[in-house]
Amino acid sequence: MFKRKIWERLAEWKRDFSRDYALLIEGARRVGKTTAVREFAAANYRSYILIDFSKDRESMKLFRDCMNDLDGLFLRLQSAYGTELYVRDSLIIMDEVQFCPQARQAIKHLVADGRYDYIETGSLISVKRNVRQILIPSEEMAVEMFPMDFEEYLWAKGDTVTAGLIRECFRKKQPLGQAAHRKIMGEYAEYMLVGGMPQAVDALLEYNSFSRVEKVKRGILDLYVKDAAKTEESGSLLASMTLQNVPSMLSKHEKRFMPSAVRRGSRIRDFRTSIAWLAGSKTVNICYRSTDPSPALGLNLDEDVFKLYMADTGLLFTAAFRANIGDADEICSAMLKGKLSINEGMFFENQAAQELKASGHDLVYGRFYAEGTSRVQEIDFILAYAGRLIPIEVKSSVSGKHVSLDRFMEKYRKWVKEAYVIHTKDLRVDGNVVYIPIYMTMCL
Repeated sequence: MFKRKIWERLAEWKRDFSRDYALLIEGARRVGKTTAVREFAAANYRSYILIDFSKDRESMKLFRDCMNDLDGLFLRLQSAYGTELYVRDSLIIMDEVQFCPQARQAIKHLVADGRYDYIETGSLISVKRNVRQILIPSEEMAVEMFPMDFEEYLWAKGDTVTAGLIRECFRKKQPLGQAAHRKIMGEYAEYMLVGGMPQAVDALLEYNSFSRVEKVKRGILDLYVKDAAKTEESGSLLASMTLQNVPSMLSKHEKRFMPSAVRRGSRIRDFRTSIAWLAGSKTVNICYRSTDPSPALGLNLDEDVFKLYMADTGLLFTAAFRANIGDADEICSAMLKGKLSINEGMFFENQAAQELKASGHDLVYGRFYAEGTSRVQEIDFILAYAGRLIPIEVKSSVSGKHVSLDRFMEKYRKWVKEAYVIHTKDLRVDGNVVYIPIYMTMCL
């Protein structure tokens, strides 16, 4: 299958931490967790057992009944899977571990036993109903897996060079040149439409058909909506409704989450459970408002005021057009040629959020009063790095104006050294504002 960056984290864990910790991989469904772990296990261990707790009821029973007899547990697992386990050279994978909280709780004893390594995967792992009756083990090292980013997408297409060129030009603050820029922007536009779900990328490469890609993505979206609707948590209907309303919310000038836009007369307190569920499912990225931006961004967040982005921009495109997708190949072709009248800004901003999140940044935006005025200004994203603030504006259209950015830099000048405008053109520098093409967002 596809080369994934999570392999580097897996290798680091095996080398440095596997004797003391199990690895817990969280991520939305269909991002490729199971495939990545299975391929890593095959390449790095003498043997492995993969237990899918969404299907294997017998193994769930073993973890409930045999935790006082680890010798018996391991013998039964080897018999059930027809696989011999080797001390310090075998891996036990607990797939969809949220379905068997007892197995997760057992990690403490399994790691202490020391015979084998353990990787847990799943989504909704930390949702209250999945942990309410267990003691969460401290012997877990958690990592999050995201949809394929642009570099992984290029790898899938056999391009191992372009991402390095992008990073080198970003580091030197040099433009790529129009020929290279146009080529990469074409690839990036295609990537935004397809998205980073491995099944969707595979469909494009195998069939060269956006219709095939859209069919895959519609299936994934349907899965997410059904997951939201069937959860036992109260507020599940609101979770499903909220997920389906993300495209509508992002298409508006005021993009922050408005409860009444999902259900008339609702307040934010009515949505706390459903928003927590969506966050736990990793199907959305939440961007909170900073009430008083400073290098300690986490200290001044208003958790009742936020924007919701889809975790994958390809899925956002499908959700936005699913009612009239018609001929997907025709629509996608028109969009790639700039002949489709749509709100491109919502896709650009969602993609920037996706890239920033995958790079390890918390998503924060700012609303503030400019000095000497009562007018509210907004900054799309704010990063904190090395004691400084980095404000970011996202522009899908050609514009050299960035009033909010200028006023933010003036008001918070003691913390701002440089700012970024993410746009469609090649890199250029104007004073302490760096204009970068959207495909360089991964470098921030």
